Amino acid sequence: MVSDYAPLLSPGRIGSLELRNRMFVTAMGANLAEADGYCGEKITAFHEDQARGGIALVMTGVVGVSWPRGNNMPFQVALSDDRFVPGIRAIADVVHKHGARYAVQLHHGGMIAPGDTAAGRPCWVPSVPPVKASDLEQGFLLEELETSATGRMKNATLHVMTKDDIRNVVDDFAAAAARAKRAGVDAIEIHAGHGYLLNAFISPYSNSRTDEYGGPLENRVRFPLEIVHAVREAVGRDFPMWIKIDAREHQLQGGITIADSCRTARMMEDAGADAITVTSYHDASVAVLHSGSHTPDVPAWNIPDATLIKKSVGIPVIASGRVEPDVGGKAIAEGSIDFLTMGRKILADPDLPRRLAEGRPEDIRPCIYCYTCISAIYTGGSVRCAVNPRTARELEFPPRPAGKPRKIAVIGGGPAGMEAARLLDSRGDRVTLIERSDRLGGTLQFASIAYEPNERLLNWLRRQISTSQIDVRLGTEATPELIASLSPDAVIVATGARRDAPPVPGADRPNVLSGDELRSLILGSDLDKLRSKTGLMTRLMSKAGALTGASANPAVIREATKAWMPLGKSIVIVGGELVGLELAEFLLHRGRSVTVLEEAPRPGKGIPVVRRWRVLDEIRKAGGLILSSVSEIAIGDPGVTCIDQAGAPRAFAADNVILAKGARGDLTLADTLKSAGQNVVAIGDCRGVGYIEGAMRGAAEAVQALA
Repeated sequence: MVSDYAPLLSPGRIGSLELRNRMFVTAMGANLAEADGYCGEKITAFHEDQARGGIALVMTGVVGVSWPRGNNMPFQVALSDDRFVPGIRAIADVVHKHGARYAVQLHHGGMIAPGDTAAGRPCWVPSVPPVKASDLEQGFLLEELETSATGRMKNATLHVMTKDDIRNVVDDFAAAAARAKRAGVDAIEIHAGHGYLLNAFISPYSNSRTDEYGGPLENRVRFPLEIVHAVREAVGRDFPMWIKIDAREHQLQGGITIADSCRTARMMEDAGADAITVTSYHDASVAVLHSGSHTPDVPAWNIPDATLIKKSVGIPVIASGRVEPDVGGKAIAEGSIDFLTMGRKILADPDLPRRLAEGRPEDIRPCIYCYTCISAIYTGGSVRCAVNPRTARELEFPPRPAGKPRKIAVIGGGPAGMEAARLLDSRGDRVTLIERSDRLGGTLQFASIAYEPNERLLNWLRRQISTSQIDVRLGTEATPELIASLSPDAVIVATGARRDAPPVPGADRPNVLSGDELRSLILGSDLDKLRSKTGLMTRLMSKAGALTGASANPAVIREATKAWMPLGKSIVIVGGELVGLELAEFLLHRGRSVTVLEEAPRPGKGIPVVRRWRVLDEIRKAGGLILSSVSEIAIGDPGVTCIDQAGAPRAFAADNVILAKGARGDLTLADTLKSAGQNVVAIGDCRGVGYIEGAMRGAAEAVQALA
């Protein structure tokens, strides 16, 4: 298995920089600095975990060279003054301690600088850009808008840079580079992508200057080239330095093309860059987020363009963009790229490089591409990960000191229960995992059908349990008597939410299914409860899927439901939160006509904003209808009626109605066990619906509390 990843694991070199493998932590704006731009314990611990995991190079992203000017997030790292050097040095020291190299990405936000707007400063631009409507704002929940970058930029003013301004920024980059070198940094990346200041100069879309900094490509690239020359002079010929550029601006008429970028890369090489990092950008619309965002949804999105750029230069090419390790290894072996940077995958599992080196790729905690990480930044928070609660909270989860193994009972085999059991077992505790159904997975099984990446987490958790010392008891009811017989030191209750039918008139009609009923129908469980709502043939086919094991495999169900589903052609979904919207997308792709009715002002609660943008756009492109702020929903014959946002009555035909709301916490069992004298900790949806992120975080916190 190690040989499959040999290209990724082979040593590499950029300029004078020797690297132990070909994997880098991509430059991410993690929003983990102190409020004054200083690097404190939080971001230091964040990067130390990455270095400990075996990565070749750790990079701190968007380090402000002119900070606070050009600041694009509240807790951005700064290097605009000597006082920031000790914090950077502290990170360099811990990264080096684990055998990795350390780089900083130098940055100026330009037009994308909410910090300037908040402070009453104008945002610096090459020229006044074209006004273009954006539909991104509609994807935010109302409570998210105030803290989001989109909301903070609403009242932005612009300042067209003078030649003196340009010279000052060039000096800022050079001075920051010199500070980085003094701080013990091993390399520097200059950020010239993603709509920030240098990209705005390179792009013909945003740069309409008529002086020597505008017009033909050679002029538009002049400012970034001056920065490369100045940085090279500041750090010396032998210090590793490279630049990050957009291969193209997708679906942006008049934007950067791949031909432009190949020429730009050659000019950067001639100016002294030791490598080129290839990324891409998008305009401010939802549709392109499916492809060309700097957090792309399409696998290996930037590899083809990186291959073209590599053919144009003689220096190494670094690429990223939802690239799986085996795909990245193949690209390196074929000579398409030289190094692979990973962001989301390292957030999910900082030990990814080490696990590859040890021949254990199946033990890598998978990224499920839920976009919780970047969505947290979009809404003003610090980076976090839905599947790895320790990410950016490393100081809150120190290693547990060695002690006497404890006996722990975990009730519930969904994601919260499985993760809690896994963590306890890894600490040496004796764990009994009790699940009332015949398989592990809980609601994650159904979530894996609607959204394929969730299946990666389901399979990973199941594998971790199967290779552990955990005593798994399926088909078992966790009665107080059973728990007492185990004599546990503690009991973790992770029994999931209670899903009562919401108070919608007509909810008891035979064509209406609750979320639990639909899950039972698809997974072939508890079918006797559906006798009044399904025909015999439907129940037999569903039961056959369960008996053959097909319904235990979400991938099989995803394919099978493209040919047959136990639902009519027209579907109304009542509830537009995570479950309702992912179900709508799933059904639309199986030929159903879908209408989603949501009482809240904005749909998508429970979905991270970046994924929410994609889901909402996908539903609309597939012909689905989403109505928010509706009231007086009622189910009758032949369909569903409601009052829309404008106060007008609406009616929709419905062969089936699915109630994707009404879930709530249920602490009945936890309270019963407490009353019986057990030491009980409740986690997951039984405390209130928190989806995957809430399940994984609750498990980690509970285990830490028991330490």
